[in-house]
Amino acid sequence: MTDNSVKKILRAFGEYKHVCVGLDTDIRKIPNFLLKYSDPVFEFNKAIIEATKNEAAAYKINLAFYEKDGSKGFDSLQKTVELIPDNILTIGDAKRGDIGNTSQMYAKSLFEHFNFDSVTLNPFMGFDSLQPFLTYENKINFILALTSNPGAQDFEKLKLVSGKYLFQEVIEKVNSWNTSKNCGIVFGATNIKELSKNINSFNDLLILLPGVGTQGGSLEEVVNVFHENHNERFLINVSRALLYADSSSFFADVSNKTIRDYNSIIKTLSQD
Repeated sequence: MTDNSVKKILRAFGEYKHVCVGLDTDIRKIPNFLLKYSDPVFEFNKAIIEATKNEAAAYKINLAFYEKDGSKGFDSLQKTVELIPDNILTIGDAKRGDIGNTSQMYAKSLFEHFNFDSVTLNPFMGFDSLQPFLTYENKINFILALTSNPGAQDFEKLKLVSGKYLFQEVIEKVNSWNTSKNCGIVFGATNIKELSKNINSFNDLLILLPGVGTQGGSLEEVVNVFHENHNERFLINVSRALLYADSSSFFADVSNKTIRDYNSIIKTLSQD
C-alpha cells in the first residue's frame, strides 16, 4: 500500500468524490456473455473497475459473494483487490467481531493477506473483540452503528435506561476508541431523520452509508444533511444500482455514466 488509508479517502473527498462502488457481484445478475470466461465474476469486476476508477472514492467488496464459491471465489476476490488502483480505498465488507485471538486472525487475513485498506466490523461483543483491528493504525475500521436493513429496529434502535438509543451508545463508544483517527461508522442512508439528528455526534469519524439506490435511500437527502452540517467525511455506497444498470455488452459504459452522474449531483449540492 503506497498511502495511509486515511490519506487516500481524504484526498478523494477533496476532489468531491464520495461514491463507494460496492462489488457485491452476483453471477446470476451479470451479463450473459461474460459466462463464457473461466472467471466471469472477475471479468465483470475488471470491467466495472476500469470504467469507474476515475470517479470512485472507494471499492467495497462484500466477502460473502466470494466465500460462497470456496477457493475459486477467494481467487476472484484476490485478483479483484489487486486490480484496484493503489490510490483508491478498498473496503473488506466482512462485518467481523469475535473474541480477541479470533479477531486477531481475522485482522491478519483482511489487512495482511488480502491487503484491504479498511474493513467493516460488528461491535456487539465489545471493545476487546475489535481491538486487534484498531491496532492497525494505518487502516480504517467502519463499525456498525445504524444499518439500512429493516432489522435495525430489533436492536440498534432499542432505547437504553440512559435514554439513549443503542446505536447512539455505539457512536459514543467508537468516538472514544478513535485515538488513532482510524475509526468510522456504518450509518444507513435510509435513516435520514436519525442521520440529521445525530450527525453532530460523529466528530472525526468517517461515515460509510449503504442504502442509496435499490434500498430506497436518497442521494440528495444524504448529501444535503452533510453539507448543511459542514461535514465532508462521508462515503455513499452504491452497489446494485450501479453494477446492474445495464445488462448489454455496454454495461461498463452505463456504470461509468451512472457514477459520473452521482458525482456531479454530489459536487453541485456540496457547492451550493
